[in-house]
Amino acid sequence: MEAIFKPVDPDWSRKPYFDYFYYTIKTKYNITHQIDITCLLEELRLRKLKFYPSFLYVILRVVNQNEAFRMAFNEQGQLGQWNYVLPSYTIFHQDDQTFSDIWSDYHEEFHKFYESLLSDMVKYKDVKGIKAKANRPPNFCPVSALPWLSFSSFSQDTYSESSLLYPIIRFGKFYEQNGKMFIPFSVFVNHAVADGYHTSKLINEVQNFAKDVKNWIGL
Repeated sequence: MEAIFKPVDPDWSRKPYFDYFYYTIKTKYNITHQIDITCLLEELRLRKLKFYPSFLYVILRVVNQNEAFRMAFNEQGQLGQWNYVLPSYTIFHQDDQTFSDIWSDYHEEFHKFYESLLSDMVKYKDVKGIKAKANRPPNFCPVSALPWLSFSSFSQDTYSESSLLYPIIRFGKFYEQNGKMFIPFSVFVNHAVADGYHTSKLINEVQNFAKDVKNWIGL
């Protein structure tokens, strides 16, 4: 799929809000929610599919359905949005307890996405360094997992200016509660592009898409 960047319209209705939260008070925020993955896990276990690439598919499908989370600046400093973003995610090296970032191509169809990620995970599993796969395209969504902990909240901060507008997504160890399986899911958001409405919509759609697994997982 060709990546296409479209600058925002001069009459973009959100421009005053973007300017306020990007230039004036420079606000970012985190929201953490517990996602019910009971149906998703049951279907994956039935089909003997791995959870990590499958849940990354759920996340990227939903992110790509929401314009607010495809916003970015291009190399010329223009504000706009990509027609899609691809997954930029972490793999863990058990031998020395370090991690590496890699990225994979985006495919809207589940099995193509799944096989693409599995292929890259195998190829780069022993490649050390923060950025194990070079030449990451500019249209990406950063996602990582903390499979060792079921957390109820997650926050992060940085001490330098950043022009990153994409959401930074984290999820933790899934757990059982009242006969259902849940996973902590956290989204770090630049308020310039997304208010509470947009982030709540994203999280609710991740929940709904995970429950709707039988309608998209295919044969």
